[in-house]
Amino acid sequence: MPATEATNLVGGAWVGGTTEVEVRDPSTGEVVGTIQAAGRELAREAADRAAEALPAWSGTTARRRADVLHAAAAALRSRRGELGTLLAREAGKRLPEALGEIDFSAEYLRWFAEVARRPTGEIHAPEAPGRRHLSVRRPTGVAVSLTPWNFPVSIQARKLAPMLAAGCTVVARTSQQAPLAATELVRCLTEAGLPDGAINLVHGPAGEQTTALLDHPAVRVVSFTGSTAVGRSVAERAGARLVRPLLELGGNAPFVVLDDADLDAAVEGAVLGRLRNTGQSCVAANRFYVHRAVAGEFADRLAAAFDALRLGPAVPDDGEPQADLGPMIDEAAAARVRDLVAGAVSRGGELLTRRTDAPAEGCFLAPALVAVADPQDPLVTTEVFGPAAGIVTVDDEDEAYALANASEQGLAAYAWTRDATRAWRASERLEAGVVGINDPLPSVAFAPMGGINQSGLGREGADIGMHEFQDVRHVAWRDGP
Repeated sequence: MPATEATNLVGGAWVGGTTEVEVRDPSTGEVVGTIQAAGRELAREAADRAAEALPAWSGTTARRRADVLHAAAAALRSRRGELGTLLAREAGKRLPEALGEIDFSAEYLRWFAEVARRPTGEIHAPEAPGRRHLSVRRPTGVAVSLTPWNFPVSIQARKLAPMLAAGCTVVARTSQQAPLAATELVRCLTEAGLPDGAINLVHGPAGEQTTALLDHPAVRVVSFTGSTAVGRSVAERAGARLVRPLLELGGNAPFVVLDDADLDAAVEGAVLGRLRNTGQSCVAANRFYVHRAVAGEFADRLAAAFDALRLGPAVPDDGEPQADLGPMIDEAAAARVRDLVAGAVSRGGELLTRRTDAPAEGCFLAPALVAVADPQDPLVTTEVFGPAAGIVTVDDEDEAYALANASEQGLAAYAWTRDATRAWRASERLEAGVVGINDPLPSVAFAPMGGINQSGLGREGADIGMHEFQDVRHVAWRDGP
């Protein structure tokens, strides 16, 4: 993206801002591109334009909305290589994972294009002669989409697709740490035929712009993905005007390995579930509870697998092999993970991994696995959000599930067993919005995604993902004389 190109979209026009922000590759520190950021005034103007566009877009046929989303999905797929590389460089995401994220984003657009054309109401059986009752779903109004840097395209797509499919108009804001590929997602939507103002995009200070948007009288629903602490503040601000909050917040996913687990599959799943996107995922396996009968072998094999991973840039130079593990988003994030690991070891934990080397340039961190001395160690109770984890030995299922559920978070949870009865029991006893049984990557567009307890409100994906952006209207109809 040229540095001089306007990156805010307001009322169908790409406009600049008041400040230029550089976006840097965490692998190298090189500038990948720039955005023009602005403040509350631009956010208010974007909401004004969304409100003006609402009557026309909400009145558009479901077929038309579906056609636009299908066209945007095709555009995204046609630019897969270009946008995957851009995403990898700005977010430090390994290129294969970045390309997968572009594919997943296109799938959200395609899925909600199909959902848009499904029936959106219900005719109730009459209980009195001459009277009829029906319920219909209508778009809620202007919607706000607030997304983080770790999956900047797919999370934005997971919000924008159902908002637009439902007939809402949108103001989107991306993280300033990884905004470039998400900006191109918005460009794909506009070029697919969205009318001016149906989608708007602003870059700028998170708190300032979020406050301006939630205070805007036309905004009726906000979808936010991020930390629990920030999610609470978003919900509090939204509550002042009764703006509907849809919140996907922090996770602390347990990974339970029972004594009958297939250890080959469990270790492979643990590596993928813990270290995907360098561990910077809210649904990542964050803490391991392993039955005593297999704990030693599992820990040794997982530590060896961690040690064997090759660290390197998200996008390798020509002729260089693709790294197994990329950089963290910035040095502050890496330092936080180092502190958690060092603290666990200082409190009596055993560092099971042996490698400590990492590329000198960039925000790299060798993966670490610690057998903690206390199940309440901060390495276990904190969402690590990086390539490190604590492992705890348990004596039976009851202890595993009691420890797994001893958290305020409840976004995702995982269990590994070869017994169907124990698998079903795990799905019932693990307290989380998403449960993976022998599956470290449970997220799909056609199933609901979201947490319980302090991990959020509402669901994204599936049919319910569009219902979050619709109101239900009851129509009572009495026959005339």
